Amino acid sequence: MPRERTLRRVGPKAFRKRGRSSPGLARLRAACARLPFEPHDIAGQLDRRGRYAVELEREFPLSIRLFRYTSRRHTPGTTWHERLELFLALEGEVRLRVGRHDLALAPGDLLLVGAMQPHGVTDFPGFDARVVVASFLPPLVAGPGSTSHDQAYLLPFCVEAGAPPRVVRRDEPAASPAALALAQLVECFFGAGRAYREAGSKAYLLELLFHLARHFVGSPQLQGEVVRQQRRALRLRGLLEHIREHHSERLSVESAARLAGMRPSQMRKTFKRVTGMSLLQYLSHVRLTRAARLLRESELTIAEVAMEVGFVDQSYFDRRFRREFRQTPSAFRARQAVAALTSPGELAPSGRGPRRPRTEP
Repeated sequence: MPRERTLRRVGPKAFRKRGRSSPGLARLRAACARLPFEPHDIAGQLDRRGRYAVELEREFPLSIRLFRYTSRRHTPGTTWHERLELFLALEGEVRLRVGRHDLALAPGDLLLVGAMQPHGVTDFPGFDARVVVASFLPPLVAGPGSTSHDQAYLLPFCVEAGAPPRVVRRDEPAASPAALALAQLVECFFGAGRAYREAGSKAYLLELLFHLARHFVGSPQLQGEVVRQQRRALRLRGLLEHIREHHSERLSVESAARLAGMRPSQMRKTFKRVTGMSLLQYLSHVRLTRAARLLRESELTIAEVAMEVGFVDQSYFDRRFRREFRQTPSAFRARQAVAALTSPGELAPSGRGPRRPRTEP
C-alpha cells in the first residue's frame, strides 16, 4: 500500500530516473498534442484576496485547462478557490508551494489540491512546462444527499491542516491508470461532438478519482476519515430524506437540528462536512436543481414551476434562477428545447457559469 512521504524538490537526477513514459502518460500526451496550451495568465480572475474565480455551469461544474508556464509568462503568487483540483505536469519540471510545503513535480506526477488550499507555482531558471489542470465542484461527484460511497471519491482531497499535499508520483502503480483516465476525460471534454459529453466526462472523472481513492486508501488518516464521514452521513440521513421529500416547505435551522437529533450548532457543522454546503445553500441547490428539471421535462408554466419548488413569488424565483444559472427560466427552457431537437438527450450549454451559491433559500 502507498504511504505518505515527505515531499521535496526533484532534481535533474530524479528526472532522469523517471525513465520512459507510461502508457497512460503517452495517451495523455497524444490527446493534448492536438489542443492549444494557453499561457498561464489568470491575473484577471483573481480578487484582492487571491481567490481564483472560474465560472462553471451549474449542472456540469467541471473545467479542464491546458497551461504553459514559463518564467516570463505565468501569474505569480498564491491563489485559492472552492474547487477541487487535479494538477498534472505533462512536460517539464513544475515547482510549487502548497500551504507551507515546497515540492516539485516531474512529468507525469499528479498533485491533488483541496478546496480553499493556498497554492501557487514558483519560478526558477529555465522554467518551461506544460500542465493539465482539471477542477470541479464536489456536487458533481457527490451532491447533496449522496451516499458515503460517493463521498469516498472525494476523500483523497481531505488533508489535515499543515499536512503535506497528496501527490501521485509517475513511478507509482496508480500513476499510469490515472493518467489514462485523465486522457480519456480530456478527449471527451474537448471532443467535436457534444452528445453525451457531460455524461462521458463525468464517467472518466469518476474513474480517475477511483484510482486515486484506491491509491490513498492505505493512509490511516484517510481510513479514519472514511469512517467518520460515514457516521456523519448516517446521522443526517433522516434530515436529508426529509428535505428531498419536502424541499418546497420552509425549514428552519432549529427544525433541521431536531430532525437530526443534534444541537443547532452541531448540526450546522456536521451538515457542512457531509454536503459541502450550509443548510440554506443545500435547500437552494435542491430547489433550483428541481426547477431546472421541471423546466426541461414538464409542461408546467414558469409560475407553476416556482410554486412547485417552494417559491411563492415568481419574480423572486426568476431572480434566484438567473443568479444561479446566469439566464432566465424562459431562456433556459428555450435552450433545452433546441437541444432536444438537435441532439436528443443532450443539455444545451448556457455558455455561462453560475455565481457562487448564496446563503438565502
